[in-house]
Amino acid sequence: MNDQWASQRINELERKLRAYERLIEQLPFPFTFVDYENGVTIEKKRGAVQPHLAFIPSTPQKEAEWRWDIDLYRDVPFEKIEAFLTPLLDLVPHHIVFVDERGIITLCNLQAAADTGVDRDAIIGKHIRELLKLPDELIATIHSLEKREPLYNYEVLDRFYGIVNTRFIYNDDGSIKRVISVFQSLSMMKETEKLAVAGRIAAGIAHEIRNPLTTVRGYLQLLKHDLPDRMASLVERLLIPELDRANSIITDFLNIAKPADVKMETFHLHRFLREDVGILVQSEALLHHVNVHFDLDGQLDDYEMNGDRRQLLQVFLNLFRNAIEAKVNKTMNVTIRSRKKPHLVQLSFCDDGPGIPSSVIGHIFDPFFSTKETGTGLGLSLSKKIVELHRGTMKVQSSPAGTCFMIEFPLHNRPPFFSP
Repeated sequence: MNDQWASQRINELERKLRAYERLIEQLPFPFTFVDYENGVTIEKKRGAVQPHLAFIPSTPQKEAEWRWDIDLYRDVPFEKIEAFLTPLLDLVPHHIVFVDERGIITLCNLQAAADTGVDRDAIIGKHIRELLKLPDELIATIHSLEKREPLYNYEVLDRFYGIVNTRFIYNDDGSIKRVISVFQSLSMMKETEKLAVAGRIAAGIAHEIRNPLTTVRGYLQLLKHDLPDRMASLVERLLIPELDRANSIITDFLNIAKPADVKMETFHLHRFLREDVGILVQSEALLHHVNVHFDLDGQLDDYEMNGDRRQLLQVFLNLFRNAIEAKVNKTMNVTIRSRKKPHLVQLSFCDDGPGIPSSVIGHIFDPFFSTKETGTGLGLSLSKKIVELHRGTMKVQSSPAGTCFMIEFPLHNRPPFFSP
């Protein structure tokens, strides 16, 4: 019986020893382990499968030592490195994309996916042309890959405006492991320049035109009582309203260049959408044969948002009036939607109108750009500015089946730091 137990115990120990040996064989990096208590040194060199074991004098009072030398490029599968880097690169506000030697995407950060309108997880494993929706000859990364030359501050002038840099990571045999592409968009800088120009123009308009308009309006108010009824009616119905309209345009333009201070307060998001926004748009909806629907995420039922209710209400009213002005001769459906996303609150304002032509959709947020005869082209510019002052983003998607404006704010549980 003792012999059988001893034989079984020896078999178990041999199996354990073999398991430890296989573990050491599978470790991809070199290391040295010194067990002073048992007087054993185990050393594994880079590229070796079997470790070298040596015996040293036993020193029970000394702690064991463990030293390793990990080369991330050679000792760790690069896919593991990419998985580690992804959440870090998601914090970078530029486009970062890794591709292999065939142009297949192995890493794509959130900024690149969001700006190109793709699902980040779905685009991994696809060719980079499917991300950028461009022919190969216009893709700087492919050009760099084919030439096997990195790009340094290469300017891109297609539908993406910015600067591209590429760098290579090589395998031991000299083949390309990865091409790392970093795209820095200059669209925001271009937008900032536009607003700076708008601000200078607005200051000139305010100084040179607003005061004379106020003076003319005041004299018209005084003179209309001394004019014949026909002329007084013309002043009351046409001239004064046109002066008020011009003054309103100047006010909107000034708000874009230098918006009013945001008065932060905490309010219930869904109550704001249903009551504040809902009540105001419903009255106009009845007059214009528009059905308003709410599709609100139950996860946000108790969510308290921080912002300026008055300014955010203006954003939704601007979007609603834009939808009405684009309405064709049929009943329109408008859906106001909320969704909880990772770290974000997404609000959508969608209609089933005729959509925005692709030739102009890239300009709809530009000051003074309008396709309407009587439009000033300031409503969407001002709305986008208000959203940005709330640390949010505003984007648009459109097709012949309708238009959807998507507004995203950071998800938080307490008021964010705000500086105007």
